Amino acid sequence: MRALSSLSLAVLLAVSAGAVGAERQYVPVEQRFSAEQMKATGLDGLSAEQLALLNQLLSQERTAVVAEAKREVLAERNDPFSKVKADPVSSTVKGDFRGFANGDVIQLENGQRWRVIEGSLYIGKPVSAPKVTIRPGMMGAWYLEVEGQIPKAKVKRLD
Repeated sequence: MRALSSLSLAVLLAVSAGAVGAERQYVPVEQRFSAEQMKATGLDGLSAEQLALLNQLLSQERTAVVAEAKREVLAERNDPFSKVKADPVSSTVKGDFRGFANGDVIQLENGQRWRVIEGSLYIGKPVSAPKVTIRPGMMGAWYLEVEGQIPKAKVKRLD
């Protein structure tokens, strides 16, 4: 039982060290810990074969963690659009709304302000507090949709 809890501690230390120092070689447990630490964790009671197996298992785990981290980094570099995590914003326009054009600032009831950077819409008769949804797009872009209107505006959040 004591060897199992020591093994768990060693695994945690090895994996976290491996994730931080992805390019460094694996350092065996007996070189990583002092004699006092080996004794305190119960690792000093392991046989040479058990220590060798522990080091082999930790090295394999570290290799797997590093490989997964590298895959994630490469996937993000190769597909920057794959991880759009932002949620759409739903609110209403503060006051009357007649449309939008490049450079206009649209104030929402939730306190957010968005500047139109691309697109235009003109409606003759003002609409009071129309509902809007602002959705994330590719490469960090955001698009404002006004309920009941077709054209969208590409917008940038001001605050």
